Amino acid sequence: MRTRSRLALTAAVLSTTLLLAACSGDDGEQQASGGDPLQTVSGHELTSYWPLTGEPVAADQTSERTHPVLVTKIDNSSSSSPQVGLGSAELVVEQLVEGGTTRLAAFFYRDLPSEVGPVRSMRASDVGIVEPAGGSMVTSGGAAPTVARIRGAGIPILTEGSKGFYRASDRSAPYNLMANLKDVGAASEPTRPPDYLPFGDAADNPQGKPATSLSATFSPARTSTWRFSGGAYDLTNGYAAAGDAFRADNVLVLKARVGDAGYLDPAGNPVPETIFQGSGDATLFSGGRAVSGTWSKDGFGGALRLSAGDDQPLVVPPGRTWIELIPANGGSVSFSK
Repeated sequence: MRTRSRLALTAAVLSTTLLLAACSGDDGEQQASGGDPLQTVSGHELTSYWPLTGEPVAADQTSERTHPVLVTKIDNSSSSSPQVGLGSAELVVEQLVEGGTTRLAAFFYRDLPSEVGPVRSMRASDVGIVEPAGGSMVTSGGAAPTVARIRGAGIPILTEGSKGFYRASDRSAPYNLMANLKDVGAASEPTRPPDYLPFGDAADNPQGKPATSLSATFSPARTSTWRFSGGAYDLTNGYAAAGDAFRADNVLVLKARVGDAGYLDPAGNPVPETIFQGSGDATLFSGGRAVSGTWSKDGFGGALRLSAGDDQPLVVPPGRTWIELIPANGGSVSFSK
C-alpha cells in the first residue's frame, strides 16, 4: 500500500513530465515496472523518488544509475579524523564492532564523491545492512569468515587493488586507505534498487514527543549524541571534516540482537555480529519529535518495516536518514526537549 506522500510525489513528477512532453511534442507514454510509476521523456524513464531518501526526482532526471549502491565502510574513531565524504552520503548505518566501538556503513547512489574514507574492513553484520539495497561493499577487506559470509550472500566486494583505491600520504596506516567512488563504481546496465526505508508523509505518523536532543548508546565506549537545529540533526561527537558532516533529516534508532561472529580480532577481542533480521524496538526522530514503535525484517535481505502499534504503519519522511543500529541488550536510547 502506497503512502499519501508517495502518491503525492508520483503525481507531482508525472504532472511535470507530461507538461514537458506536451511542450516538446513527445507522447510521454506512461509505463509500469515493479509497481513503480514510470514516465518516458526523450528516451529516459523517470521514477518519482530516490530509493535511499524518498525525495522527488527532477522532471529532467532519472533515478536510475549505471552503478550499484556503493556501501562504504568508514572508520568511526578519533584515529579516522577527519572523515571525508560523509556529507555526500544519502544514508548511513552506525553499527557495533569489537571493543564496544562502532563503524559506519555509508550509502552512495545519487552522487559519487571523488574522495571517501578512511575506508576500513567489513563485518558479518553488513549482510543484513547491504543486501536489501542490492549494494556493493567498498572496504579494505575483512577476516576470512566475514568474506565468506559476504560473498555467500551474493554481495560484490570492492577493495584495495581495484580501481579508485589509494593510500593518502598525510595519514597513518591503517587509517589512510581512501577511495574515489567515481572510479570505483563498476559500469553496468541502468538499474534502480528497491526502497531502503518505508518512506511516507510525516503527517501520517503519531505526533510523538518533543525531542531536540538524543543519545544512542552502543556500549560504555560509544554513545552517539545528536542535536536538532535548523530543521536537521547534527552529530555532536562525530569525526567528519569541517563542512563535510552528514546532516540528518531523520535519525532512526533500531534495537537488534547481537551475537558472536565466531572469531577474534587481532587484539583478541570477540567480534560481535548484529543480527539485522527479525524484529525489535524502534524510535524515529524527525522534525524535532520522537515516535516510538517497532521494526521487523524477514531475513537479511528483507525490506525494513516499521510500526507505530495497533497495525499503524510508521513511515520515514523523505530525506537523509542516519540509522543507529544499537544492541537490544545493553544498548539504549534517550532524548529530551
